[in-house]
Amino acid sequence: MRETAGDGGLRAGACPHPNPLPQAGEGVLPSVCWLQDCHGDSVPLVGGKCASLGELINAGVRVPPGFALTTAGSRRFMAEAGLDLEVRSLLNGADAADLDALEAASMRIRALIEAQPFSEDIEDEVAERYRQLSVRCGMPAVPVAVRSSATAEDLEGASFAGQQDTYLWIRGADAVLHHMRRCISSLYTARAIAYRANKGYDDIGLAIAVGVQKMANSYTAGVMFTIHPANGDRSVIVIDSNFGFGESVVSGEVTPDHFVVNKVTLDIIDRVVSQKLVCYTVDAKEQVSRATEVPFERQRVQSLIDDEVTELAWMGKRIEKHYGRPMDIEWAVDKDLPAGGNIFILQARPETVWSARSRAASNHPAGTAMDYILSAMLAGKKVG
Repeated sequence: MRETAGDGGLRAGACPHPNPLPQAGEGVLPSVCWLQDCHGDSVPLVGGKCASLGELINAGVRVPPGFALTTAGSRRFMAEAGLDLEVRSLLNGADAADLDALEAASMRIRALIEAQPFSEDIEDEVAERYRQLSVRCGMPAVPVAVRSSATAEDLEGASFAGQQDTYLWIRGADAVLHHMRRCISSLYTARAIAYRANKGYDDIGLAIAVGVQKMANSYTAGVMFTIHPANGDRSVIVIDSNFGFGESVVSGEVTPDHFVVNKVTLDIIDRVVSQKLVCYTVDAKEQVSRATEVPFERQRVQSLIDDEVTELAWMGKRIEKHYGRPMDIEWAVDKDLPAGGNIFILQARPETVWSARSRAASNHPAGTAMDYILSAMLAGKKVG
């Protein structure tokens, strides 16, 4: 897998001259922006998830194109509707240990947020960006994923990932706007409120952005770690996969296929092909993601071919090198595109469990890829 061979396809979401977004104090902050205009320092404006996607795009990684409602846009929505004051009132004095009270406050807050419309100019700007995205992707009302992107997400030392909502296979500007409000309201689930309180994060200063990305029509999807999540071994890349969208893998609804790849040689050194009973696919009639039974004859079929495992591992190495730390990555193989340009990175965030520990505390003494190769050679194992 040569880096030069894949570069043309890797820049699917990039723009040649990204426009840096203004930071706080640098002028009027936009309510909506393209993902390719974001970068790693854009977290205060577009949240952790969108900032990471923009950073990946501008690093040359293949990412589905899209745009974001910024934290400035969501704050403006909350202020114009008077919701910020109501939320503050409902959260004032809330006890993180009183789950019943938190749930009642959460339900009230979420209902208030989801019932309010955006201002006309925000609606118009979102609708125009969605139209441009549809034109760029070559299809009317392009299906998109609408993803929450909170400013407290994906931080080292705290795992906020998964606490806010993501909605898949959304079509049409009105549906995008509706699910944007649902994403904003998901900042105030009882679980999220309690977790932030226990971690010492102030709800008043918190903000959320919402990313809108072209939906990858996944034949296969899953997660990848550039460190072994079970033992902290940094010499390998671990990939879990299932047919359809990645929901079944992320949620734990299925035992996925499991691949362990040597980080230096990119050889598959361990594989487990599981019986996969359920996957998520799009309902062609209603255009929504649904859990479906995997046909019996496919349940024990390997969901990724070996070349795809190798390409994913190579992409994982590139992402880890860019960030300089072990990464937790979500990916998909788009069945509408030809092989060689159909593997997309949907999300990448720092791995937070083993990265927070000292390397000396790892249960696996082989801390580097070369350590692994040398120890395997001494043990008489084939490593490449």
